[in-house]
Amino acid sequence: MILKEYGEAVLDGKIVACEKIRRVYEKLLYDIDNPGKYHFDEELANKHIGFIEEFCKQAEGKMGAPLKLEPFQKAKFQAVFGFVDDNGLRRYNEVLTIEGRKNGKTTEMAAVALAMLINDDEGAPGVYNIATAKDQANRAFAAVTAMARQSKDISQITKRRKSDLYFPYNMGTIAPLASNTNTLDGLNGHCIIIDELAAIKNRDIYDLMKQSMGSRAQPLLFCITTNGFLRNGIFDSQYEYAAKVINGTIEDEKFLPFVYELDHIEEWDEPDKWIKANPGLDTIKSKSYLSECVERAKKDPAFKPTVLVKDFNLKQTNESAFLAWEDFDYNSTFDISQFDYCIGGFDAADSIDLNAAKAICMRPNDDKIYVKSMYWLPEEAINKWEDEGKRQGRDNVPYKLWETQGFLRTCDGNKCDKRIFLDWFRELQEQGLYTLFIGYDPWHIDDTLLREFKADFGENAMIPVRQGTISLSEPMKSMKADLQARKIIYSGNPIDKWNFANTNTKTDVNGNIQPVKGLDRRQRIDGTVALLCAYKVLHDQKDHYINMNKEA
Repeated sequence: MILKEYGEAVLDGKIVACEKIRRVYEKLLYDIDNPGKYHFDEELANKHIGFIEEFCKQAEGKMGAPLKLEPFQKAKFQAVFGFVDDNGLRRYNEVLTIEGRKNGKTTEMAAVALAMLINDDEGAPGVYNIATAKDQANRAFAAVTAMARQSKDISQITKRRKSDLYFPYNMGTIAPLASNTNTLDGLNGHCIIIDELAAIKNRDIYDLMKQSMGSRAQPLLFCITTNGFLRNGIFDSQYEYAAKVINGTIEDEKFLPFVYELDHIEEWDEPDKWIKANPGLDTIKSKSYLSECVERAKKDPAFKPTVLVKDFNLKQTNESAFLAWEDFDYNSTFDISQFDYCIGGFDAADSIDLNAAKAICMRPNDDKIYVKSMYWLPEEAINKWEDEGKRQGRDNVPYKLWETQGFLRTCDGNKCDKRIFLDWFRELQEQGLYTLFIGYDPWHIDDTLLREFKADFGENAMIPVRQGTISLSEPMKSMKADLQARKIIYSGNPIDKWNFANTNTKTDVNGNIQPVKGLDRRQRIDGTVALLCAYKVLHDQKDHYINMNKEA
């Protein structure tokens, strides 16, 4: 039994694997030896493997040659199709595979599509190749039709029509679909294959296709992807869900994740660890070519994030980002009640954009900076997206969830009154945290509100911070160094993380920098700007402030 042999080799260390894969195989081997509601049926486990290796042919390279699955693929397929209940119905209806690029993803997806169309004993099976864009979905579908054409047996029993591949013996079809939700509603999917989940911005694709399988006896949602640069989207959501299933935090007997990744970023320079993220290394994926990519990445910092993300499945920001993902990917927490005084900063929006405020604290004999955040968004801006059925959320992030979790507040109407900042700092004062100074962008605050701030916090409390390289360059560089040294404690606030990841830099002729958005205007950086306003004031007023709080 290849599943048991492969799993034991993983657990014995004969096959180098990451911790998540080790845990998955530990659970699978336990389930083989301890049947309950589901048992392992080796004949069913091999059914699709046998079909693929006998009838599916290579559509690239050695065209027409038999398709021979690698041991890691056979072990996965045995796990997916081999566990059944007493009626012979499959246990798993959703499989997530995250692996480095060029590990046979396209070929595997094409073979699975044909097997589920022809070999799964389902009447009128609807098999769909799903992607963000129509051309990407068509490329995946083209791989299916090319594989079918290379097989004399399959080509004789299927018919290529204008928009699908038809199998008349069970009236089943394989068709490509993109993210136009008007075409996704009303489908009755038997097998849904989602290509490159990390590139999908609109989670409607995933949600609608999962719901489309509700009337099938044993449907299969098959996602296979590399990591990507898009953060807080459906990929991150599914990755976090998979991690919780693997570590036992969540129980989901229908969901089977295979997460191939490096355990630590330092392993990217250790060739014997590369197989952790690339199970097809040396058999499908060229190790020498990967080595060339790594060597280039060492010399070209702009290329390094691509290698880390696409070859090793490590989270990174884009190549032009101000911060790398590992710079701020930590979740240290603190108790704000330990502090009596803070320095504030805020970034106000003129329209329906995100508003952000920060309260940062330091104390004697402690080099850390402690950050409390709050964000605001007009309620109508959020509700509009829900009313239009756009469940992925405005800006493709979960604002509604963040509101429920207390990281975000909504304002009545379609615009936030800038008094929200004054009210929030007053609220902190009522809780025992007094604000000595507040950094702000004078472009967005009128004289009336400024007078109210001064009346509450003192004539000299409000300090303008101009948004340019002269004011922000040094605070930005200092903030980056402090984040890299884990000195900024922000409790892993998810909106802060999103803003950090979105922040790019603009550099002047003298090498001075300031924060800017990337090409996607939905990628907000207001939280970073608010923190920089406070940071600038902290550095300028540190001698007046540092001894106000009690020692650590």
